[in-house]
Amino acid sequence: MKELAIFLSKSLLGWLAIQVCFTVVFLLYLRLSQKNSLPDEQLPKTAVILCLRGADPFLTHCLRSLLNQNYPQYDLKLIVDSHEDPAWKIATDTIREQKATNVQISPLRIARQSCSLKCSSLIQAVSELDDSYKVVALVDADTVVHPNWLRELVSPLAHPKVGATTGNRWYLPTGRYWGSLVRYVGNVSTVVQMYLFRIPWGGTLAVKTELLHQTELLDKWGQAFNEDTMIRKVLEKHGMQVKFVPSLIMLNREECELPSLRYSLMRQLLSARLYHPLWLAVVSDVVSSILMPTLVIVLFLVALLSGEWNIAGLSFGCFSIYTVGLLLMMLTLEQGVQQVIRKHGEPMTKLSALTVVKMLIAIPLTQWVYGLAMVSSLGMRKVNWRGVTYRIKSPWNIRLVEYRPYQVSNRADNSKVSI
Repeated sequence: MKELAIFLSKSLLGWLAIQVCFTVVFLLYLRLSQKNSLPDEQLPKTAVILCLRGADPFLTHCLRSLLNQNYPQYDLKLIVDSHEDPAWKIATDTIREQKATNVQISPLRIARQSCSLKCSSLIQAVSELDDSYKVVALVDADTVVHPNWLRELVSPLAHPKVGATTGNRWYLPTGRYWGSLVRYVGNVSTVVQMYLFRIPWGGTLAVKTELLHQTELLDKWGQAFNEDTMIRKVLEKHGMQVKFVPSLIMLNREECELPSLRYSLMRQLLSARLYHPLWLAVVSDVVSSILMPTLVIVLFLVALLSGEWNIAGLSFGCFSIYTVGLLLMMLTLEQGVQQVIRKHGEPMTKLSALTVVKMLIAIPLTQWVYGLAMVSSLGMRKVNWRGVTYRIKSPWNIRLVEYRPYQVSNRADNSKVSI
């Protein structure tokens, strides 16, 4: 048992060291990255596409922010699930309030049976664009952007090897629910991982329009469950890359409870399994981050019950160092990201002693929640997403098996989180 305790302790602390290195690389990128915004005359005409089904808690704020961009030529294209969808009224009221003229709202005309509703909406919106639109930008309804969002998203595309640009979301650690805190802890790791793997986030994403056709990405969307995770692999086949833009880390203030979070995580992990180009690396990360600390704490309990005090002390000390190390890493990342978010006009997030203690408790809780979600997602063959049912047979064999217009009852946690 002693040899096992030593092996697990060294492995866990070694994995902590690796995560620290990844964090340092990410923080250096945040600090050293420079914004190179193009002047107005060099910014291409852009279509911003927002697909809506259901009324997200911050939808009005999202629309207002999109309609007030510091960008010379852009049009907002809204594809709403149906005229009866609650998002339709919110959108039309906001457009009227803002007196916007650069926006077009349309219902989804064809709900394809071979892909998700979002992919159907994206295909419809892109197919209706004329040749004057050189860039297509995607955004989610839970994203409230800053005035320079589109300018900073499009400018890096001037580089001939950059085919897509992206940001990422950042949650608040000061929520009222444990689900919000677990989501925050998990997202901290996800943001770093997505940067390292160059995986784009559909909530803030821009692609050169010509590439959508050259890479046949629209055809792939027509058979897919998810629109963004596949993009890196598709672009690399054509010698193009995805660029992460630090100034496009978007603060998300939505809340969620723990039960609804688990299913959302299962769906996200399913999308990763289907389309992530380095899925085995994701699995390795999950195993290292969840299985090893769990084995160490189990070994601590076994040693404690059997009176092996030295082994119990070694295991508990290792687990404590690992957990506190992760906490310090999160706090460092929080400070680094806050420096970026503060430039958007957002106030600094103040972490109380109670919040820090809750973050410490949330670390092992997050490991167990994510571990359960990972195991559950491996056998996932049917997905219910906002009242729509899909059958998942393979990455390119998706069937929409049950569709109905959105109803408020489809979303029990409507006031808290976008699912």
